[in-house]
Formats: sequence, structure tokens, C-alpha cells
Amino acid sequence: MEPEAVAALIRAGLPGAEVTVTGDGAHFEAVVVTDAFDGLTPIKKQRMVMDTVKPQIASGELHALSIKALTPAQAAG
Repeated sequence: MEPEAVAALIRAGLPGAEVTVTGDGAHFEAVVVTDAFDGLTPIKKQRMVMDTVKPQIASGELHALSIKALTPAQAAG
């Protein structure tokens, strides 16, 4: 997979999120910023992002994804 394809999946699952994905085709890092994370625990934020790419992980198409899930306030601060 390409980084932009991963980013598109995350954006589709979390409309309005700011998503940046970097990676080498096997391992990716996503930075996801959205108001939807307000009040959630870090684990719940991670699960929300992982849910957007669950089919690709299950199929092996997406091998590894590291996630930084932030609210806009956290990203600004």
C-alpha cells in the first residue's frame, strides 16, 4: 500500500480528520487529528483509527501501522 491510500482509508472512516501518513510500503505512521477524539482515552482513539483499516490489516495488505491520535488542542500544544 501507498501512504496516501492508507490516509484515504482513515479519512473515509473519520470524516473531517486531518491525516498524515508516512511509510515505506510495509510500515506506516499515521498522525490523525480530529475533534472526534475529545474526551476519549488513548486506547479508544487508537481503536477508532484501527477500525478504519481493519480489513486491510486482516488481509495482510497493510502490515504495520503506528498511530498518533490527537485532538486539535493536543496537536496545537
